[in-house]
Amino acid sequence: MQSYMRFEQSRDWTEEEELIIEQVRRIAADIVAPRAGEYDETKEFPWPSFEAFRDLGLNGIFVPEEYGGSPVSYRCFLEIVRIISEACAATGITFGTTGATVKPIIEFGTEHQKQTFLPRFAEGAIGALAITEPHAGSDASNMRTRFRPDGDEIVIDGGKIFITSGSVADYILLFGKWTDLGDSAKAVSALLLEKGTPGFDIVRLERKMGTNASPTAEIAFSDCRVPRANLIGEPGDGMKIMLSVLNKSRPSVASQALGIASAALNDMLAYANERQQGGKRIIEHQAISFMIADHATELLSVRLLLDHVGRLVDAGVRDMSVEASMLKTKASDLAMRLTTDAVQVFGGHGYVKEHRVERLMREAKITQIWEGTNQIQRQVVARDLIAR
Repeated sequence: MQSYMRFEQSRDWTEEEELIIEQVRRIAADIVAPRAGEYDETKEFPWPSFEAFRDLGLNGIFVPEEYGGSPVSYRCFLEIVRIISEACAATGITFGTTGATVKPIIEFGTEHQKQTFLPRFAEGAIGALAITEPHAGSDASNMRTRFRPDGDEIVIDGGKIFITSGSVADYILLFGKWTDLGDSAKAVSALLLEKGTPGFDIVRLERKMGTNASPTAEIAFSDCRVPRANLIGEPGDGMKIMLSVLNKSRPSVASQALGIASAALNDMLAYANERQQGGKRIIEHQAISFMIADHATELLSVRLLLDHVGRLVDAGVRDMSVEASMLKTKASDLAMRLTTDAVQVFGGHGYVKEHRVERLMREAKITQIWEGTNQIQRQVVARDLIAR
């Protein structure tokens, strides 16, 4: 499509970024995409994909050079997540979540924490975020996980649900309330928990509609002790850190949604140009061609918005929560509409697992829910409008 070609030519990547993007495209096509359906069926974690990422040193894009990384722009990170998610949404989710785990260490961590943890992420460690609890979803101030200071240690008690990569992560950025600060939102704090810490348990893995190769865990803590040196920021800094995390992770969710949407549009186009009904290709029927034209227009528009948000972050804009919410809402709503219509264009073939549009439709739904439902995103945008 000529419009997309012009868009791709205007991206202004550096030579290094162009090389990384091309290498990611190759891995996505050769390693990630071919087994995406299989991993969805078996619910296995796609270790070969992450081994390929490690061999490439791809995790280095999260980490500054002085800690062993090879950083790229945030805009380039979003494009990499989109490419991986187009090949396999579950893999894109895991990769994007690791990036969201690393950012607070860079922004709020001590020098000792950076020297300790960032090189491990650069080498390929997987990260997870642990915020949600049975009684604390979008309103994280209601969380009941407790951090009790005990000398040079912090004692953790409580539990979390719906934790992406919770069973495979090497490090978990965990949020809970500092017991000495009471029970309000001002007590929320953040720390880094290492895999295998005594007192940390995987309770179960969720059985899900989609993204089955991305494990979603319920986790629990009972007298779980970590060094006080693992506290990110100061006690009570948790809500500030969480907002920073969400401002960066919501655009990543948008990238995942756009990857899913891109895959669905490509499949829809290929099928509509091949399938014949009434003596002509179905794309020549106006109902189908107009539907696809609308989706292609929307997809290009939201990708431009993704680029805009990426440029804001790279320019040092700190408060872009409204733009992040706008982007996450638009991208995920588009992914759901586009994948639904892709299944419709395929007809009965789209409803069975012979074609990946069935999987793409199941995968799209979560992007409207996690990292704050789209209803919450609209509240963020509405509050900004009311304030004005």
